[in-house]
Amino acid sequence: MSLDSIIKKIQAHKIRPNLDFSLKIKTEAFTDKLFHTLFDANISIDENIKQLGKDFDEITTIACFDPEISCEVVWKAFLTKLPEIIEKLNLDAQEILDNDPAANTIEEVYLAYPGFYAIAVYRFSHEFYQIDMPLIPRLMSEYAHRLTGIDINPGAKIGKHFFIDHGTGIVIGETTIIKNHVKIYQGVTLGALQVSKDMKNIKRHPTVENNVTIYANATILGGETIIGENCTIGGNVWITESIPKNSLVYHTSETKLKPKNS
Repeated sequence: MSLDSIIKKIQAHKIRPNLDFSLKIKTEAFTDKLFHTLFDANISIDENIKQLGKDFDEITTIACFDPEISCEVVWKAFLTKLPEIIEKLNLDAQEILDNDPAANTIEEVYLAYPGFYAIAVYRFSHEFYQIDMPLIPRLMSEYAHRLTGIDINPGAKIGKHFFIDHGTGIVIGETTIIKNHVKIYQGVTLGALQVSKDMKNIKRHPTVENNVTIYANATILGGETIIGENCTIGGNVWITESIPKNSLVYHTSETKLKPKNS
């Protein structure tokens, strides 16, 4: 087969005219710049917000190929939410400092905690998700996922004072609801009992009420599953039914002595 023939066959299979990978690269750079604008004391908010607006114009030029969606108004809608977003993120950072004995300063949380970065990107992406921005929310969340190992779907609804410690392997599904003062450790899954395309518009992930702590590698599944307020969910448990408030859920370990060598 000739080189020309190979190229023609490959070209025939490139059937997505709007698929532009520069959108991914630009969105990742935009995400980092947005994070630094809100928290880096050496960055001018005024100058960076103006530059972010220009960067967003470039992104929307690529992303908004659907004529039904008016992307021109998305940036202004997002900007109105930024003061509320940074207020929530400051509460999240303080929650981490107050509850993690390994955290020495608030600066350490902002600079070094992957859980805080993942929460920040979630809060950015959730606002774009709410206003039906195409592709951008998922690209932002997957960027944070790649950097931190924490996978938070932008459609999840998460309240104030959210705490993630360590974080690697956490999965929070699209229709999850997490209320206030919730603490989650590494490996936790808040997922669906089954995966089917016809469930797209159905609540399929759990609800976590106020003041709940979920320890490492716990798996909680199902749209009707509610973890009641003030519960503590121990590590490695598997939950598919609701848990009443003020409950402690854990596995009991069993210890057996090894037989003596004869």
